[in-house]
Amino acid sequence: MSEFWDAEAATFDDEPDHGLRDPEIREAWRRLLREHLPAPPARVADLGCGTGTLSVLLADEGYDVDGVDFSPEMVDAAREKAAGRPELAFAVGDAGDPPFESAAYDVVLCRHVLWALPDQAAALATWVGLLRGHGRLVLVEGFWHTGAGLRAAETEALLRAAGREPTTHPLREDVYWGGPTGDERYLVVA
Repeated sequence: MSEFWDAEAATFDDEPDHGLRDPEIREAWRRLLREHLPAPPARVADLGCGTGTLSVLLADEGYDVDGVDFSPEMVDAAREKAAGRPELAFAVGDAGDPPFESAAYDVVLCRHVLWALPDQAAALATWVGLLRGHGRLVLVEGFWHTGAGLRAAETEALLRAAGREPTTHPLREDVYWGGPTGDERYLVVA
């Protein structure tokens, strides 16, 4: 599967919600994340970080970010974006079982990854274990017109089973995605 994402790495940021190259879209994501993350300085684990766009966005806001992705090409792109920035670190690894220290993070951030993991409950248990006592999970997920993904109610049930109480925020605004989607997209804080 990493081969698929390796092949996508060169053009991954071309999607408006991936590269955040449009200033209006970038600002919308910045505001959204700042609203749901603790104030910096805080330590963030960006799981399934892709090319590191959200990691860099958060570092620009004063966060220390460790990203992981199972695609070496995606991680290379993220490292290129982060060149010379010690507050950003990236590793090749499994987002469901990241190579990170337990109880070391204020936030575990994951965008469009949970739905694709083979054992979502195990991944959530691992992610909860990465958090410091006051830490929070911030998950951006969705259920797409293709039938892939997780409905908000499914994600909420998984989080409750992991011992976390979710608060769901629908992401219906076109500005996050570069246009209308018709899909169920949302952010969950737990």
